[in-house]
Amino acid sequence: MQKKTLLDGQKIQITIKRLCHQLIENHDDFANTVLIGIQPRGIFLADRIHQDLQQILKNKKILKGNLDITFFRDDFRRKDGLVTASSNSIDFIIEGKKVILIDDVLWTGRTIRAALDALLAYGRPEKVELLVLIDRRFSRHLPIEPDYIGHQVDSLNSQQVKVTWASEGSEDKVILISENNK
Repeated sequence: MQKKTLLDGQKIQITIKRLCHQLIENHDDFANTVLIGIQPRGIFLADRIHQDLQQILKNKKILKGNLDITFFRDDFRRKDGLVTASSNSIDFIIEGKKVILIDDVLWTGRTIRAALDALLAYGRPEKVELLVLIDRRFSRHLPIEPDYIGHQVDSLNSQQVKVTWASEGSEDKVILISENNK
């Protein structure tokens, strides 16, 4: 198995800061904008984005929630064993608001499609935008493209992109994993 580091430590922090400044350019003071992290992996990036935005905007109140998409996925019945859902933590209505969906890796687009379906339980947003740390751009199954991209990577379907976070007890790192060819 071969591992290649795409981003780590300082580069991830710089990327997150850049994404925050792009959000501020488009959403100003976030008066009508909310952040939604997609469970399970997008919540770590959403937390970091939220924390940095509040620091940059001097503790301006920015609404953030976490969205579980387990039962909205088109493959949840295909998994062996019991499916365990995460909890939603959205204590606000998104009706008429601009929503920024946040996930760590965009690959086929199926997770985002499920998130769009799940989101409607909380109202009809004015607009939905997508922010991802990693865009695996040539692997889409659905016509979904991010509005904010941390880093683009061209990868094969047999490769895996893994994101780890310091808040999980690991380190901030993005690696591309390839199987060795025999």
